[in-house]
Amino acid sequence: MKRVLTYGTFDLMHYGHIRLLKRAKSLGDYLIVAVSTDEFNAIKGKKSYHNYETRKKMLEAIRYVDLVIPEDHWEQKVDDVKNYYVDTFCIGDDWEGEFDFLKEHCEVNYLKRTKGISTTKIKKDLGM
Repeated sequence: MKRVLTYGTFDLMHYGHIRLLKRAKSLGDYLIVAVSTDEFNAIKGKKSYHNYETRKKMLEAIRYVDLVIPEDHWEQKVDDVKNYYVDTFCIGDDWEGEFDFLKEHCEVNYLKRTKGISTTKIKKDLGM
């Protein structure tokens, strides 16, 4: 079984998120999604509309997602790859090169973002 891992906040779920998850799942058999906790978002200077538990439940309802785990800090990625026996790590190409350090532990893929949609754009359009 080939395991795939991705990370994100996944707030204000939209088509770009779904497309990313579908493409991530197509890279293997089992998709693990690490979701930023509210506490970690605060460290990053981000505030989500939905709390961690709600974002986790939304992701668990998506057919491409097999397991949702918390992302508590930047440094956990290598441990997650090892502890969950991950074969492939993937994330949006806006992070291109940032996670190349994982290449010694697994395959790394940067997936093209969906043009015209982002949580930041949605929040801006809504005046949030």
